[in-house]
Amino acid sequence: MSRKQKLELTWVGKDDRPRLEPRILLEDPSKSHHAARRVTAEDQFDNRLIFGDNLLALKALEQEFAGKVKCVFIDPPYNTGSAFEHYDDGMEHSLWLSMMRERLSIIRRLLAPDGSLWITLDDNEQAYCRVLTDEIFGRSNFVTDISWMKRASPANDSKWFSTDFDHILVYAKQKDVWRPHRLTRTAAHNRGFANPDQDPRGPWSSGTYTCSKTADERPNLYYPIVHPRTGEEIWPRRTAVWRYNPATHAENVANELLWWGPGQSASRPRVKKFLTAAQPVVPRSVWLFDETGHTQEAKLESQALFPDGPFATPKPERLLRRVLELATVGGDIVLDSFAGSGTTGAVAQKMGRRWIMVELGEHCHTHIIPRLKKVIDGEDPGGVTESANWKGGGGFRYFRLAPSLLETDTWGNWVISADYNAEMLAEAVCKIEGFTYAPSTELYWIHGHSSERDHCWVTTQELTAAQLQSLSDEVGPDRSLLVCCTAWLGDVVAWPNLTLKKIPNAVLARCEFGKDDYSFRIAALQAATEPATDED
Repeated sequence: MSRKQKLELTWVGKDDRPRLEPRILLEDPSKSHHAARRVTAEDQFDNRLIFGDNLLALKALEQEFAGKVKCVFIDPPYNTGSAFEHYDDGMEHSLWLSMMRERLSIIRRLLAPDGSLWITLDDNEQAYCRVLTDEIFGRSNFVTDISWMKRASPANDSKWFSTDFDHILVYAKQKDVWRPHRLTRTAAHNRGFANPDQDPRGPWSSGTYTCSKTADERPNLYYPIVHPRTGEEIWPRRTAVWRYNPATHAENVANELLWWGPGQSASRPRVKKFLTAAQPVVPRSVWLFDETGHTQEAKLESQALFPDGPFATPKPERLLRRVLELATVGGDIVLDSFAGSGTTGAVAQKMGRRWIMVELGEHCHTHIIPRLKKVIDGEDPGGVTESANWKGGGGFRYFRLAPSLLETDTWGNWVISADYNAEMLAEAVCKIEGFTYAPSTELYWIHGHSSERDHCWVTTQELTAAQLQSLSDEVGPDRSLLVCCTAWLGDVVAWPNLTLKKIPNAVLARCEFGKDDYSFRIAALQAATEPATDED
């Protein structure tokens, strides 16, 4: 194989890419919820819960949020072959890869330059997902594979091993500019600090006084140190010399930073590091359940919220808190396009982050909305409520995906959907044509803009030459206008500042219309003409 050849993951159907329709989002205020009053200055009100296919929802978000999302946390179907109440988790392997590829591609575009992606998986698809995400994000942007200890006790009914850990794959949009935040020190982090010599500077821990350099590499660090109690000369090993040069060592002695251990016997020095100067904690890649929760804890949290119908596969709030601590600060946007029971939004709300969640299942209404209402109203005492000092506040807006812009009539012709009114039509066409929808209150012919001088107007009228001439005069020579209408009369060259397109014909080739489900569920699989094989 040539060194220039690129190794890629392949699977059946990899080259079949959907042409997604950028749908508009329709708010339903009756399902939105906001606190009655502002609790703190950091309350977040403009959060978004979107009901609908998550691939179409991601596409719908792309125009507004590209490059703005600081953290994406997703808990996709693990593809275990098991049937869950709220979604199918038995997707055929190739379809699972296609499903993930399309979503990850848009997620990358949504992430800010200093944003990060966190994917929870088990062993079924973790290895494949890593190679797939390497292709999309670039292998150089892989950060780490965190092992999250999801079990507090072993699974004694396992045929082989008790699978105690899940994976959390972490990718940066641009690894050279992204860094995880350090963790706030807790009592557990400070357990190693003590004060056996009653130092007035307070508790301390000791660090090694040697380093990994050899005497040949750093001869200036190979010298004797006099033991203060015995007078003996203490030399480092030639394979691990002192960490400090003689001048710095003299400063350490003067500042009483050396610890020789208790008693009179000779020993090697260690350096004192005081708790008062301790830095925030570097995150590790193994997360134990006593710090980040476990699945049983998550189920208890869900049962406390929904005694009659807890969510089957939730994640603990402490796990999400750890992710958001490392990846975000207050006010950052967090996205979860596999919302499940809504843990990401609940924790983000409590931590003062802005959030967007997407869910297609009916548990969007039976679990997520009631849960978020309790969080906002300060009626959810569980999870990270106490540790986040959460008192309620903020809110969210509920949206659903608009139906497809076009539908077929009795004779199979594409026509504008009957569900669209004039305002929806204008917004949808602007979005498909790449214009920001921003209707002018003064000029009827401005529905959107792509720049300060380039605008878009959408109408179902059939425009006459006289109307177009009048419109052209009003637009003027310093501006341009895209006119989307059903038909027009006259020669378009007469109006150089106008670009005319007929709808729906003008948008037909842009994307595929009339498709509402990109979930790749098992039930949607077609019979193969020959046995399918993985080509990974």
